[in-house]
Amino acid sequence: MPSEVVEEHGIETPEQVELRFPLAGLGSRFLAGALDLLIQFAANLVLVLILVLAFSAGMKAGALDHMSSTAAKWFTAGVILFYFVLYWGYFSLFEAFRNGQTPGKRALKIRVIKDSGRQITFFEALARNLLRVVDAVPGMYLVGVISILCTRQNKRLGDLVADTIVVHERTDEFGGYIGLPVSRTFPSNLYGTPAAPAPVAIGIAADRLTLLSADDLHVTDSFLARAPALPMERRAMLGSRLLDALCVKMGVPVPTDVPPERTLEAISYALRSHGVG
Repeated sequence: MPSEVVEEHGIETPEQVELRFPLAGLGSRFLAGALDLLIQFAANLVLVLILVLAFSAGMKAGALDHMSSTAAKWFTAGVILFYFVLYWGYFSLFEAFRNGQTPGKRALKIRVIKDSGRQITFFEALARNLLRVVDAVPGMYLVGVISILCTRQNKRLGDLVADTIVVHERTDEFGGYIGLPVSRTFPSNLYGTPAAPAPVAIGIAADRLTLLSADDLHVTDSFLARAPALPMERRAMLGSRLLDALCVKMGVPVPTDVPPERTLEAISYALRSHGVG
């Protein structure tokens, strides 16, 4: 993979929650795009083979001689629709419903998010990808490459229109993760040391929080509210189970270097700061 200068896009909320997103550069975006094009080419090849086999079988059976003009038009429209979905829908649908990641982006561990840090919607994904036809001219995505190199946040024209950025999904360090102040005081006899007032960095990518709902926030707050009245063993067990369930929903590994209740508190704080609940 070509080396690239990784810059960060920072977001500060009114609650002083700091979100840091390492921006994806031209190298990783190019490789992700190349992989997606290979997948599209493979799908196109499969379609061509199916059509060749279907026409061959139809000619042998004489079915093509009896095909009406209306049926031929519908068949042609279906093929055109397939190519439209394959080219534009491929990127838009994956980015809208697969957490901002096409298969190529997932392989390169990058994703598309809004400038504000939230997950993009279908219409935003569609808007940024309809501009691919402009980014691609006059060839080899020259306009898109120039735009990425000339903008501070590595944006192509589609990103400028949809107010999106492409960021790295990193799990090896706290870059791009949430660092949140803990407002709840945890008893010192539970973990051996009193809770520090300093922000707690937890190993969960900030954009993954968009996968949690108001119901998840309600369950988390309910547990944190009654946790002090629970026996120590049951309290630790329930906290671990709840955190495991939330991490599965977000698709992230469970943080092991921060106590579960502190992680749950940070998740609750982050969700509220983004207007969830």
